Amino acid sequence: MNVMKQISLGETGFERKTKRTRKREFLDEMNLVVPWAELVALIAPHAATRSARGGRPPFAVETMLRIHFLHVWTRRLLQAPFGDVQRSAHMYTAC
Repeated sequence: MNVMKQISLGETGFERKTKRTRKREFLDEMNLVVPWAELVALIAPHAATRSARGGRPPFAVETMLRIHFLHVWTRRLLQAPFGDVQRSAHMYTAC
């Protein structure tokens, strides 16, 4: 008796490809630029640990570093256009 086996789309080479978003590209570039393992090894001995009294557990060091870097970089990116506008407005009022 011949039994047919159903194949999945993944086996046929019809994998679903997702669109590369600007967010994904930014995070990939961030992973290339920042030496995460070295930074975590440097900061981890000084990071907060879970206390014996309980309470909220601290965030992982790598998570906090990523949030910090993301905040600093995006803030600078967002402030750059406004700085140009302020400088050009200052030039017109100085005349």
